[in-house]
Amino acid sequence: MSIDRNTFENTSEEELADLSGPDQVLGFLAVHNDQAFKAHEIVSRIGINEGTVSTALSRLKDRGLVEHKATYWAITKDSERLEGYSGYKRATTLFNDQLGEENKESWREHAPEEPHPSVENEQ
Repeated sequence: MSIDRNTFENTSEEELADLSGPDQVLGFLAVHNDQAFKAHEIVSRIGINEGTVSTALSRLKDRGLVEHKATYWAITKDSERLEGYSGYKRATTLFNDQLGEENKESWREHAPEEPHPSVENEQ
């Protein structure tokens, strides 16, 4: 997985070495938490080999950190479970350093007033 020059210069060697395959996969899915991806898409986006991604996804699923449906993978919505996984914090920190933290208010400003048609209304 490539990193930007700022991260390269400002991150210790130990921190960079600590980001395992599962941490990289989970970090990628966390950054794109509103989407689901096929494994080969994750491979092409984060730049680690297919076997590593496949093994990481299986292990993350066993830990309840990702969800799998058909050929798609997405990060879990269970924030407590994610917060309990130490790799999530390292990966999130690295991606926040690279891409900047999300501004939730900015997302809310642009959110539609009506739910998406795929979301069932509970009545």
